[in-house]
Amino acid sequence: MRALVISWASFRHGEATAGDVLAMREVGEVLSTIGLPHDLAWSPVYRPDELSYEEVDPARYSHVVFVCGPAHGRQVREVHRRFAHCCRIAVGVSVIDPADDAVTGFDRVFARDHDGIGTPDLSLGARTDEVLVTGVILAPGQGEYGSAGRHAEVHTSVTEWIAGVDCARIPLDTRLAHSDWERCETPDQFTSILSHLDVVVTTRLHGLVLGLRAGIPVLAVDPVDGGGKVSAQADALGWPALVSAAESGDTNLLDSWWRWCSSVQGRSVAALRALPTGDGLVRDLVETLKSGPVR
Repeated sequence: MRALVISWASFRHGEATAGDVLAMREVGEVLSTIGLPHDLAWSPVYRPDELSYEEVDPARYSHVVFVCGPAHGRQVREVHRRFAHCCRIAVGVSVIDPADDAVTGFDRVFARDHDGIGTPDLSLGARTDEVLVTGVILAPGQGEYGSAGRHAEVHTSVTEWIAGVDCARIPLDTRLAHSDWERCETPDQFTSILSHLDVVVTTRLHGLVLGLRAGIPVLAVDPVDGGGKVSAQADALGWPALVSAAESGDTNLLDSWWRWCSSVQGRSVAALRALPTGDGLVRDLVETLKSGPVR
């Protein structure tokens, strides 16, 4: 006996949701507990380096366990055709039409919802691991820097790198907007988000400043050749985790600063930078105003 565990995350033209993958993980843990050999198969698009559902040999399996999502559609019918010799079980699925041949093709169906009746989803019991929550704040093109601005190139390097880091990535924008649910309306809303992060990765001056203001370690990448305002601000704040535009493609350097920002030392240094440091500009402004009109 050997089982193949699949879901919509296994189909090339399906989709991998967090709930689907957690449900597969839970079923895999259960099968391990009862000592039933099994494999989890994935879409070659979602997990290209792991066992591909498209390439598995159906003859290796006695059971197919289809997990989560709707038990309907062409791809589910294809499971029945391809694994006709297997005992096919659907568990934690949505059943909209019990008479659908995609549903009746299973030997057993354990639905999470049908006829308005619900059963707790499999993902509730799945094991999860905590990872660092990372805000990614990228600057828009800044024409004032002319040909020195390498924003597109730098952002490509940074986003390709961060995509390979095991962390929860949250794209953020310091730009505020009214009645746009995807953006904050007030700086208080934005800084509240920052306070819940573990690390910030940014090419924007205020990504650096506001991240440190919240006491969060910031990996700052300056998108301007020779250094622009991000570098100047990092220098003013005495913040070491700075990568130049020329260095932005160096994944080893990015990895090194990422590890430092994630460390106890990085968090400790960031906590010190959370102290108010804007007094100099305020003092200059006040002294100028006190001295009378400037002509």
